[in-house]
Amino acid sequence: MSHEPGVAEPPTVRRTELQRHPASVPGRLIVQTLFEIPVGLASGRHRHPGEEVGFLIHGVIAMEFDDRPTLTIHAGEPFLIPPGVVHNARNITADVTTMMLSTYLVDETQPLVTPCD
Repeated sequence: MSHEPGVAEPPTVRRTELQRHPASVPGRLIVQTLFEIPVGLASGRHRHPGEEVGFLIHGVIAMEFDDRPTLTIHAGEPFLIPPGVVHNARNITADVTTMMLSTYLVDETQPLVTPCD
């Protein structure tokens, strides 16, 4: 892939897996990620095959759901998303990339993230 000199690549949402281990519950995995959402972007509607326990490190997000009101989450606040709940994390900060730490307790036979278009 090539690009013109001096032309910046467009910002993208980035999920970095920090660790992955078998859970003490048979058939479950613990996966921890650092998730970064640039200004004006969102994670996209998706779901997970287990709980997502998160903490917003930097910025403000609107956590949008199909089946419940949107939550506004500020840096320093935790959140919990139940298994299978469709959600979308939208960066609503005017000038910074949001950063969140998410830990998942998921079914080891399923993908960590399933997009929902």
